[in-house]
Amino acid sequence: MPEPLANTLPGSRAELPVLLQLERGTEALHRQIARQLRAAILDGRLARSAPLPSTRALSRELGVARGAVVEAYAELHAEGYLESRHGSGTRVMAASPPTGPRGTRASVPGETSRWLRGEPDPVAADGPPSAPGIHFRLGQPSVRELDQDAWRRAWRDMLQGVPPCDYGDARGEVELRSTLAGFLTRSRGLPTAPDDLIVTTGAAQGLNLLARAVLREGDRVAFEEPGYRFARQVLGLHGAGVMPVNVDDDGLRVEELPEGHGAPLMLYCTPSHQYPLGSRLPVARRLALLAWAERNDVLIVEDDYDSEFRYGAPPLPTLASLDRTRVVYMGTLSKVLMPAVRLGYLVAPPALSARVIREKTLADRHDPWPLQRALAAFIAQGSLERHVRRMRRVYAAKREVLTQELRPLEPTARLTGIEAGLHACLELQSPLSARTVAAACAARGVHLSPLDSYYLGPVQREALLLGYGALSLTEIKEGVAVLREVLNESAGVKGPG
Repeated sequence: MPEPLANTLPGSRAELPVLLQLERGTEALHRQIARQLRAAILDGRLARSAPLPSTRALSRELGVARGAVVEAYAELHAEGYLESRHGSGTRVMAASPPTGPRGTRASVPGETSRWLRGEPDPVAADGPPSAPGIHFRLGQPSVRELDQDAWRRAWRDMLQGVPPCDYGDARGEVELRSTLAGFLTRSRGLPTAPDDLIVTTGAAQGLNLLARAVLREGDRVAFEEPGYRFARQVLGLHGAGVMPVNVDDDGLRVEELPEGHGAPLMLYCTPSHQYPLGSRLPVARRLALLAWAERNDVLIVEDDYDSEFRYGAPPLPTLASLDRTRVVYMGTLSKVLMPAVRLGYLVAPPALSARVIREKTLADRHDPWPLQRALAAFIAQGSLERHVRRMRRVYAAKREVLTQELRPLEPTARLTGIEAGLHACLELQSPLSARTVAAACAARGVHLSPLDSYYLGPVQREALLLGYGALSLTEIKEGVAVLREVLNESAGVKGPG
């Protein structure tokens, strides 16, 4: 039960004009005393320079050990709320924190505060699903097939080494950069040396570092339309003006890029598997894009987010392999292995690399070494490339089932963007509404992403995005069955597709 403290303490030289209430068995007594005295000082019930009872008197009145009061006073002394004067005991500091009116709480900053202006925009990034059902989530790999024995072995190998005691290299652990360089050279035909690489905590940090190193308020960035919303938000945070450039079934429409004074400073693109339509930029357009960038002195950011997964399609050369002077190559292991592996990398032109390393140092000095060394061991064992080969077969089977299950919907709906990656795009024929179809599917437990939210300007296509990477074959069949049902009902109501 609470134990009240009277306002007047017999035998003490000071009166305490507040009531302390202590509860045994919950919070430590000295913390309760300190917390309640601190609150009384902050809200003005204990005025500046007000004398406090002696520790002996206060402990006697509260019925607690004197040590609890001594510890509470010491805590408030250390925080600058109390002071002790020889011959006059303990007092509230004369220059105590600002107080509000007597008997009221101190002022709490609200939305009118200068540093709390407006409402923050919601982050355009997928989190774990909150609703039950089948979720066709974009960018979500399957984690069931990961070789757990090889993964554990990599972590055991990491633990065999001597842990570093000093700050690490901002570019990343040299063991990881060496193994990653070999992986990129073999898998993407991008000749890479360890010193070319900068390890990040993922693609998001990589883009943030680039924006901080290159962009100034008002600089323009060309961006695919529709495009990756999260990347668009990141660039907007740095004051960039986003310039949408249309995308068709062959990727970015290079001929629409402005020239001369109208050209942007930077261009962000996903040429290997356009996000979210899924198209692949042909070699002719890649060369035209690089020629345009050279004419207009534009930096290209090539996000190669899930290029490891291709299905019957030949690999296309990365932009960075065609021009190392004005292309930043950006990749991540989150799609290859699992989202929990927050690790990505940049290959930047030499002239830009030092600036990006500076921003990385200012951001977090370097990434944690245990994950880096474990991944280095995983790659060195050949486990990463074996995993990629295994997952190509797994995803190819899922893609085949998705294609077969959706084929009866033609021509009401057309599946595109299925040559690579972990998702596909289902274009709907007019007058079907993707958002209406998605809502009807969600009501039946199947969750899809309408394409319209990926446009910055007017919506040009009615389409649904189907991420199939994390789903089982059964879930794909069941989910598509619901989608077919909804589309057939919609087409029946609205007339022939």
